Amino acid sequence: MAQSQHHGSSEPRNRQEEQNQQNKKVHTGSQHEHTADDTGKTTRAKTPLDVAVQASSQTRKTASKVEKAAVHAQKKAVNADKKVAAVERKAKAAERKVASAEKKALTAEQRAAQAEKRALLRADTFTNAPKVSRDTLTREEREEIAKHDKEEREEAEKLTKTSRSPIGRWWRRVQASPDKVTLAMAIVTLGVVYGDIGTSPLYTVQTFLAGQGGLAKIDRPAVLGMLSLIFWTLLLITTVKYVLVAMHADNKGEGGIFALFSLVRRYGKWLVVPAMVGGAAFLADSVLTPAVSISSAVEGLQTIPAFTHAFEENTSLTLMITIVIIVVLFSVQARGTESIGKVFGSVVLVWFAFLALVGIVNLSGDWTIFEAINPVYGVEFLFSSHNVAGLSLMGTVFLSTTGAEALYSDMGHVGRGNIYFTWPFINVALVLNYFGQGAWMLNNRGDKSLANVTVNPFFQMMSPNVRYVGVILSVAAGVIASQALITGAFTMVSEATGLNWMPHLQVRYPSRTRGQLYIPTVNVVLCIATLTVLAIFKDSEHISAAYGLALTITMLATTILLTTYVWHHHHRVGAVCFFALFVTTDSLFFISSMSKFLRGGWFTMLLTAVILLIMITWNDGTKIERSQRRHMKPRDFKPALAKLHDDFRIPYFADNIVYLTSDSELRRLDTDIFFSIFADHPKRARAWWAVSVVTTDEPFTREYSVEDFGTDYIFRVRIRLGFKVSQSIPAYIHQIMHDLSSSGELPEQKSVYPKVDADPDIGTVRYVLVHKALMPESKITGREALSLKMKYAIRRVAGSPVKWFGLAPYNPVVEVQPLFLSTRRPPRLKRVAFRTATRRKAAVSRQPDDESAEQSQDASHQASPKGPGNLLSAPAAAGVADGHSREVR
Repeated sequence: MAQSQHHGSSEPRNRQEEQNQQNKKVHTGSQHEHTADDTGKTTRAKTPLDVAVQASSQTRKTASKVEKAAVHAQKKAVNADKKVAAVERKAKAAERKVASAEKKALTAEQRAAQAEKRALLRADTFTNAPKVSRDTLTREEREEIAKHDKEEREEAEKLTKTSRSPIGRWWRRVQASPDKVTLAMAIVTLGVVYGDIGTSPLYTVQTFLAGQGGLAKIDRPAVLGMLSLIFWTLLLITTVKYVLVAMHADNKGEGGIFALFSLVRRYGKWLVVPAMVGGAAFLADSVLTPAVSISSAVEGLQTIPAFTHAFEENTSLTLMITIVIIVVLFSVQARGTESIGKVFGSVVLVWFAFLALVGIVNLSGDWTIFEAINPVYGVEFLFSSHNVAGLSLMGTVFLSTTGAEALYSDMGHVGRGNIYFTWPFINVALVLNYFGQGAWMLNNRGDKSLANVTVNPFFQMMSPNVRYVGVILSVAAGVIASQALITGAFTMVSEATGLNWMPHLQVRYPSRTRGQLYIPTVNVVLCIATLTVLAIFKDSEHISAAYGLALTITMLATTILLTTYVWHHHHRVGAVCFFALFVTTDSLFFISSMSKFLRGGWFTMLLTAVILLIMITWNDGTKIERSQRRHMKPRDFKPALAKLHDDFRIPYFADNIVYLTSDSELRRLDTDIFFSIFADHPKRARAWWAVSVVTTDEPFTREYSVEDFGTDYIFRVRIRLGFKVSQSIPAYIHQIMHDLSSSGELPEQKSVYPKVDADPDIGTVRYVLVHKALMPESKITGREALSLKMKYAIRRVAGSPVKWFGLAPYNPVVEVQPLFLSTRRPPRLKRVAFRTATRRKAAVSRQPDDESAEQSQDASHQASPKGPGNLLSAPAAAGVADGHSREVR
């Protein structure tokens, strides 16, 4: 059994071995077939399956190789990318290190630059130079504008409420017209306008009594005649001529004889004569008014018993008090007429009320004194034998209306409507006071205690207790009278400047109204002249002898100009009637006032002549200069300036050169500026500036316009400033430069070193002013040459724009250029040979046998070249040089 099992298990094993051998044979056979195929010995034919299998096997192998190659290449690429990334990281790290190093170096440079800049800025801050702020208005200006707007709204609301009735509608039209009336300005009007005419009762009647021989020598016809002449003088001259006629002839709200001339000068060149003469006479009379008004009021202190002893011991006490008051008055003018006028206006209101009250009290219920309103009394007394003074009585009567011209001149300060509103009260108060003085004279003409003493009815008609008040108020009124003439003088000088009859002076506007101005130079001149008058005449009695004469000339000139205005603007018949009436009265006043000439009127006439000479001189000089003044268009000046701007051979005179010019036209350039740039050594700059300053009618205007002519180095600038704005030109110039630099119109400028203007972002700035000088060869008359010389002398005294515009701290350049008028051509010079003493001696001692040598020398002379610039021969030139050298030794 065991054998059978073992035999059964070996049988399958033998089968397996046989199968393996057969497979081996087949495999061996296939290999033999393949070998036969490879050797070209085909044992059997290949089937398509074999080919496909073989191709598939080959493809797999190729794909495997390609895949392996791709994987290998990818690995290499990855490795390469890693290497590149590593290199880039290293490069970036290196770049960061370099950048960090550069940054550290740059930071060090910046720190050094900033430290240097801080050091420069620290040095600049020591100058504290003025700079403009970011705001166009200050806080005070905004508050003032808001206050003004609020007042206008409240006034408009009031007018709206009261405009329902016919009277209300009329009042609304008045308030909307140039004749606007306000209570505040009405009070200012009292203080500014009526001071001069308000003090006339102080001395007019006193002068009348002195001219008639005293209180004992007058009678009722004399008093009525005097009062009649005063009444009609006030009515005709002040009310009709000035208030009703002249005040309608205003030039943009401004009054005065110069404003009137501006309206009529186109109707005839001859009108300049009355305008100049009248203006000069008014300014001369402005010097005497403070002296006579204040001194006559101060002398009223002598009538008070408590002060009598003090004035007797010190006779010059009145003069000393007057001088102190005048100096104080002129010293407060800089604060403006509005602030002064409010204080003075309240005083004047009390003063005129006092005048009216005192006059009414002295009438004593006797209203028959008003018979003097009849003009017959005045005419009869003027030509009667009882009139001791004769025609000179009209000169005394004229004193009652001396403030009429000032009333017209001050119209620009307060407005026409306020004068219309206040004049009736002033006129009534004056008439009542004059008639009260007349009633007192009639009641006391028999008083023997007053027969042989100098009597001033104004103070005598008051009781002793009231006299204290009267003297105090009269002194205040005298100060206010001076104020009226001072403000009038400021207006007249400003208008004369506009006409080029006087030098341009620094003008300030202390109040919000442009008409209220202050001229420092005029203020000083008036103060000195008034003190000179006091030093010469001592008291009011002698000053009044000179007072009023010049003003009659002004009134006569005003009549001529007003007649021309009425003739061309209204009715010619009315102009003829106006001329006939007022020329007659003004001429009568002038002839009668001429009796004062030797008693002091000469001084007023002398002042008038001096002021007239200044006007004529300045007017003629201005005309001569304007006849030479030329302007250049851009095509004329741009090529030369462009060439100079790019000429690097010439060093910079300054980064910015600023010229101040009075020409406000932006599209042209003065030849004075052009030739100043090229005169002597050309003034090369990064930018040239021609700047003009214009004062506007608004108080707080601040604006500018620029014309660059298509360049970045030529700029015409017009600065418009309100009349209350300080004209700090350097600060505004720097602002304009910064604005143009920010907009790219001006190339960037940096200052390396500290400057006075403390502005490192703008280059150096040099200011240049050009003055003219007359050439000796100018074809000009002797009078014209004298006018120019006097004009330049006056200009030196009057001051320079250097001070007005705040340029003095910046060391401006003041140049003088010749005034190229038509010149006479002098004959040409003839050049002669220069002969020395040695050559003359040699010529004298020459022997006759030297003739041959002379001939040879003449031949050499003839052979030497001669041209226009070679008039001497070569040997002669050598002799000249030798002789010159010997003389030098």
